[in-house]
Amino acid sequence: MTLLDAVVVGSGPNGLAAAVTLARAGLGVRVLEAQPTVGGGARTLPVPELSGDLVFDLCSAVHPMAWASPFFRAFDLRAHGVELVAPEVAYAQPLGGDRAGIAWRDLDRTADGLGADGDAWRDLIGPLAEDWRQIAALALGDKRTVRGMLEGVRGHGGYASETWGAASLARPGLRFAAAVLEQGGPRWDRRFLTEEARALLTGVAAHAITPLPSYAGAGTALLLAALAHADGGWAVPVGGSQAITDALVRDLEAHGGVVETGRQVDDWRDLPPARAVLLDTTPRTALGIMGDRISATRRAALGRFRYGNAAAKVDFVLSGPVPWAAADVGRASTVHVGGARAEMVIAEDAVAHGTHPDHPMVLLSDPAVADPGRVRGTMRPLWTYAHVPSGSTMDVTEAVTRQIERFAPGFRDVVVGARCIPADQMERHNQNYPGGDISAGAASMWQLVARPTLAPDPYQLAEGVYLCSASTPPGPGVHGMGGWHAARRALLREFDVRHVPGLAPD
Repeated sequence: MTLLDAVVVGSGPNGLAAAVTLARAGLGVRVLEAQPTVGGGARTLPVPELSGDLVFDLCSAVHPMAWASPFFRAFDLRAHGVELVAPEVAYAQPLGGDRAGIAWRDLDRTADGLGADGDAWRDLIGPLAEDWRQIAALALGDKRTVRGMLEGVRGHGGYASETWGAASLARPGLRFAAAVLEQGGPRWDRRFLTEEARALLTGVAAHAITPLPSYAGAGTALLLAALAHADGGWAVPVGGSQAITDALVRDLEAHGGVVETGRQVDDWRDLPPARAVLLDTTPRTALGIMGDRISATRRAALGRFRYGNAAAKVDFVLSGPVPWAAADVGRASTVHVGGARAEMVIAEDAVAHGTHPDHPMVLLSDPAVADPGRVRGTMRPLWTYAHVPSGSTMDVTEAVTRQIERFAPGFRDVVVGARCIPADQMERHNQNYPGGDISAGAASMWQLVARPTLAPDPYQLAEGVYLCSASTPPGPGVHGMGGWHAARRALLREFDVRHVPGLAPD
């Protein structure tokens, strides 16, 4: 058989980012995907049992990091035909009746709506939004090297004239760290006086699916809240998340790469001969594939990697918009349906202790708010996740419906159909979601740094073998950075390539 330069296992955003990086460097690249469709956590598909006309985002739906990620800024999604649209309300947190926390894209409008907490919101989030490039570079760096962070700051996406160095990260980094320490610890209630402000930030922290408060949750909340008020807002790709995947595949194929679907890989012998293997998989899957090609010490360390709590998915077909009691909530494509801060704390604590809360934390995306083309006649898709214990078998359709109905009376009346994917079935759609863990590993503060281990190089598993999934730094999200970091290490070590046209900094 012909020796390939590189084979990539898995076609999620990280796997495709790695493949694009390698192919642009002139290498022969083949991507192997077990599913019949490409995209991993960024796929948009019809659900025939619900509707023949509508398409649904299978996993991720809203993408603030798709425009803020250093990889995607370098790749330039718009130039590749992807239109990202952001609603005027980035996200909302209904509290009952006409009360809600509303995160407008405009920082001042958000602060004005928070009344007594307006200045506190400006003071906390405003500087982070202003320095979003530096904050994104720090949050999405390789968590090991200064260069791995600086490369996210200079020379990309129209910012080539900026010549920031390490000193440029110091002040934003210290500010971000101080904010994480405040909002991730026992002092998190001291800044805000109103439930609107407290809940508005807590709903974003809940994306980490951890007990609250937590430093991992605070880091997630502060990064995403800052991006809500920055250039691109909480963007939705026109047509769905598949648009991002398709753009990456087109670029890969334009540079000679090949994607093969329906190619399950269970053992390294299933792989075509290649000088480098990059695995967009969990550590568990990587160990199963590579076996003793990975040293015993590294295998033991990877075996200690912890997986986290889970999400169960419910897709709805609606005959009209969600009838939110607080009208401005309907202007948001993303709604955190968890109620007040105390309610969300109780719900996430229950999940962490292996029980299903009475009022689960629900993340909701109504893509047609930003992308009206997703509507077919009077029918529109609605995407939701409920947080549940790992491996849960529960059909959460009724629990999610009941939770939304609390804040949108009459919601049941606009539901035409619904489909649940319980947490224990999520892995059937994406092997990187063991037990329904959509973060591909517990999002603790330790595991956001020591991800998947504390090794100086978190990507290289063995000679010529690299892990490039959300189980590596910087962690979950559609940003492509895990693939980018891993691919560039492979280029240097296996092929002595230091520059990638259009992607790698000079």
